[in-house]
Amino acid sequence: MLFDVYGPNALYQWLGLAMVLVALILLNEFARRTKFGGMFMFFGVCGAMTIYCLAVEIGAAMGADWALTNPTHTDMNSWFHYAKVYAATAGCIGFMMLKYSWGKIGRSHWFKAFPFVIVAINILIAVVSDFESAFRAFGTTWVSTEGVTLYGGWHNVFNGIAGLLNIACMTGWFGIYISKKRQDMLWPDMTWVFIIAYDLWNFCYTYNCLPTHSWYCGVALLLAPTIAGLIWNKGGWIQNRAFTLSMWCMFCQMVPMFANDSIFAANSVNNPNVNLAVSLIALVANIAALSYILYRSKKLGVNPYKQEVFVGTKDFTEAMERRADTAYLLETEPKSATPEEIAEMVAYNELPPAGQVGFVYVAKSAEGTAVAVETQKKE
Repeated sequence: MLFDVYGPNALYQWLGLAMVLVALILLNEFARRTKFGGMFMFFGVCGAMTIYCLAVEIGAAMGADWALTNPTHTDMNSWFHYAKVYAATAGCIGFMMLKYSWGKIGRSHWFKAFPFVIVAINILIAVVSDFESAFRAFGTTWVSTEGVTLYGGWHNVFNGIAGLLNIACMTGWFGIYISKKRQDMLWPDMTWVFIIAYDLWNFCYTYNCLPTHSWYCGVALLLAPTIAGLIWNKGGWIQNRAFTLSMWCMFCQMVPMFANDSIFAANSVNNPNVNLAVSLIALVANIAALSYILYRSKKLGVNPYKQEVFVGTKDFTEAMERRADTAYLLETEPKSATPEEIAEMVAYNELPPAGQVGFVYVAKSAEGTAVAVETQKKE
């Protein structure tokens, strides 16, 4: 089996998994549905976490016993955990900038590529961590600064490659839309093809490098955004993922005892042969996903990154149908929005739900007033 969840604490371990899954789904709904919810979680709670972690680390540097024995200092001190929590939270704030059209940056065409950039950064953080294990202890074990025994080997290499391929599986970088009531930033071209490839890669990463946390961050944390994204929040998976990841990471920084030392703690079997099998599955899945994307892009005659690849598919259409109507967006668009920005928003928002193959938006201003919209179609 993958996890040691059949001992005397098995009931509590499964209960813990269910509690984390339900809590993440509910907290995601709280954060996404209102501006207050998002700001409370990603400015307020993150700010409180930062102050807490700084106090602990400053206390530890001064030799205070309460800080030196604090679980945040002993169990969550690696570069990875701090890089992950702030990278994930940066993604959440950037997604809010897009869906609420905050400032000139939030309305800029180039900033639509931010979701790709921040997700790529988050993936690269994990890829570096996988390669770190392979470099430190290929064919043997090493102990992290947090006291966790990790195996290094081909499983790290294969999954690191899978992560790099997963970055290449993100398509339609500029196809970013706003949902009804501005609740979600939608990325319709991020369909089940990417979601499944990502989930398998990320599960494998947690299994390789976070064996004491994988039961929660490799199962519950991946299920929460995927359930929402595939059922009631079509097109919003990446926002779900960022929100739940940030909240889980903040919780772990402040309450690491839950996953590490409590009655709910559950470890992976931490067997290099099992790790290798999981890594190969993740690698094959990402090769298959990228191959399918390249096939579709060639078939449609489009650049898979500048244009959308999954136009006309069921998932894509259902996500596009969740867009806010143009009248609502015009009413809620900031007064500082320029004619060019408004024209771009309208042009994207009025695409048919099935999309338009090879759509390219170009806004040209003549004397600061006239705006033209051009599209490129596959003949």
